[in-house]
Amino acid sequence: MFDQQHPNLASWILSGDGWIELGQDDFSRSLVRILDIGGMIWESDQRYKTVAEALTAAELALGAWVEENLSAHRV
Repeated sequence: MFDQQHPNLASWILSGDGWIELGQDDFSRSLVRILDIGGMIWESDQRYKTVAEALTAAELALGAWVEENLSAHRV
């Protein structure tokens, strides 16, 4: 179900190329962070009404990032 609702996030995680972090910590107040070996790809706002809303924002942001940054490298 998660994979169908959030295909970009699922692919990102399963590919082994990157990961996501959920929750706030001492280093970042964002709720969701998307990272790869090079660092932060995207960082969410601090507050959302639901976790689902936060993950939807991450899904859309990652999709745009992949399109902008990885599509040009595909043959």
